[in-house]
Amino acid sequence: MAAPRFLLHHAPRTRSVSALWMLEEAGAAHALHWHDLQAGTQKDPTFLAVNPAGKLPALVDRGPDGSWQVVVTEVAAIAAYLADLVPEAGLAPAIGTPDRAAYCFWMTYGPGVAEPAFADAVFPRAAAAPAVAIGWPPMEQVVARIEAALKGKAWLLGERFSAADLVVGGLLAFINQMGRLQSGPDVARYVAAIEARPARQRAMATEGPKP
Repeated sequence: MAAPRFLLHHAPRTRSVSALWMLEEAGAAHALHWHDLQAGTQKDPTFLAVNPAGKLPALVDRGPDGSWQVVVTEVAAIAAYLADLVPEAGLAPAIGTPDRAAYCFWMTYGPGVAEPAFADAVFPRAAAAPAVAIGWPPMEQVVARIEAALKGKAWLLGERFSAADLVVGGLLAFINQMGRLQSGPDVARYVAAIEARPARQRAMATEGPKP
């Protein structure tokens, strides 16, 4: 039996859960290569040849017939790659449509604005950085912008879930699980809907081999 097209280097309770969630949302056949972070398998030379950063996740795409191989790292990049590669899943607006611009914005807002703002909130600087040196606002302003964007909508782009919700909503769900999310009713509703998605629940339930 031929191996699935996609191989995800994965460990539970890491960012790679979001990449697994995306594979589940896309309905993409995949295999998992499990890593043990305590044992440091993500720093093994064999894996460093896949991702020199020694970080998870790393998605290996073997191509539709297994004749070539590329590696995609970083959750937002993996989500964008799969959304375009599996258009029948409906996880990204088509190029040239009005929603594509908003989709591109939110796909980068998660890792480029929301995540560093959250890091600053959890690990505050000893002294404030010059305002002109920081490209993101405080976390409360990030949440307020998402709250405003969700007004009257189920998801960031309207009534249909997209990979942008996986990137942004997945981060908010993580913050919520840490007890650090202070939000209004729209974000609270949104996070509950994110956590209820069956594909996310399947990914979250995948624990893998025990060390």
